Amino acid sequence: MTTSVPEAHFTEPAPAESLERVAAALKEKNFAVEILDDAAAARARIRELIPEGATVFTGASETLRLSGIDDDINTSGRYDSVKARSTTMDRATQLADIWRLLACPDVIVGSVAAVTETGSLVVGSASGSQLAGYAGAAPQAIWVVGAQKVVPDLSAALRRLEEHCLPLENERALQAYGVPSALNRVLVLNAEPRPGRGTVLLLRDAIGF
Repeated sequence: MTTSVPEAHFTEPAPAESLERVAAALKEKNFAVEILDDAAAARARIRELIPEGATVFTGASETLRLSGIDDDINTSGRYDSVKARSTTMDRATQLADIWRLLACPDVIVGSVAAVTETGSLVVGSASGSQLAGYAGAAPQAIWVVGAQKVVPDLSAALRRLEEHCLPLENERALQAYGVPSALNRVLVLNAEPRPGRGTVLLLRDAIGF
């Protein structure tokens, strides 16, 4: 049975009891979960979770951009930034090397389109560049998730991805790159085979799409 969720709900922060249900469900599925107050708390926590000098890839994310986490990782010099390194590589002759870097950093950091109260994470992507790392290729994964991304079940998560996130990402892509986005790939993480590899920083505030 699926739950009908009004579209307006996709922008409203979930209440505390819903966040606790999400956290409990994710923990049962071997994800590490921390409920934090806001993006500033997540930004500080990520500095603690990722060792200096680690090779880090950040998936494209408004959550990371708005929180300052993207800049912390890719421009601070504290980490070996995959994004920074890949911009100096020749895509005509080194494309395979670039994709290996994207897939297997020490740590991958990003967000998701939705998280369900049954303990699943849902991600959409046009290129798929972040999906290998999210799915298991990266030894450590961290997702920063705003409270408005909580939904009851997988059906609602896919609705949120298609009806809410995609139009906003399409607008962003047109402004940033001059080309539309597309929902070419969808990843659903139902559990973590390696306990603790994936950490979800679940915020009480709303941030990102």
